[in-house]
Amino acid sequence: MPKILDGKIIRNEIIVKLKKEIEGFETKPTLAIIQIGDLAESNKYIKAKKTFAEKIGAEVRHVQFAETVLQDEVIVEIQRLNQDESVQGIILQLPIPKNLNSLEIIEMIDPEKDVDGLTLLTKFTPATARGVMALLDYYQIDVVDKKVTVMGRSKLVGGPIAKLLVSRGAIVSVVHHLTENPKEITKTADILIVAIGKPHLIDETYIKEGQVVVDVGITMEDDQMFGDVNFEKVKDIVSAISPVPGGVGPLTVASLFLNLVAAHKNMV
Repeated sequence: MPKILDGKIIRNEIIVKLKKEIEGFETKPTLAIIQIGDLAESNKYIKAKKTFAEKIGAEVRHVQFAETVLQDEVIVEIQRLNQDESVQGIILQLPIPKNLNSLEIIEMIDPEKDVDGLTLLTKFTPATARGVMALLDYYQIDVVDKKVTVMGRSKLVGGPIAKLLVSRGAIVSVVHHLTENPKEITKTADILIVAIGKPHLIDETYIKEGQVVVDVGITMEDDQMFGDVNFEKVKDIVSAISPVPGGVGPLTVASLFLNLVAAHKNMV
């Protein structure tokens, strides 16, 4: 069996650290979550964020719009939250209805409050990318001069992960749906990070012996959570792998609140 890169252990350590830090604040850090519609998947993620906030003593302000909301109405609410000094972090819960432009809406968030780290002028490392690095750092998996392949180039997940890895000294290749012969590229990597959102796509034909695999993908089907990697088909080949659930996911939430606490300190 490979080493399991368990994000829950690290998350629990972060909870203890942040709870102690927040106890010393005069006011509680407050995160505003903007939700559009009522997707079961989004509700699950928001519940996880509210639970984490409760454990560390932070506040969550949940702003929910109907699926029929106009983009301008959402932007007006963001502008109001930008001006609200009692709110230190603002995030847009994704996905949102296709008739709305998520990138344009996100860009309206004040970079000082963009704790998801997604605006062009953000002050923060994107939460998912920070979570991936926290996992690798905790298990002492060095990325300097290592070949790292990132599957997925989205502006919200794959792109920020690749950018952060480059800044940390990794030799990064990015594979996406237009890449020719992707398996030839993934098999050359020392570390394979998968963020494509296609459950169980990655099997033994994509990987090589002794590889470290980080599964960032999350897909909900019939109230079950699946990753992009077929664990059963790769477990006897890889040296280490992050599970879904319980790998990067808990650290994405924890990283969000690390950013929130940093935003709170910046605004005091």
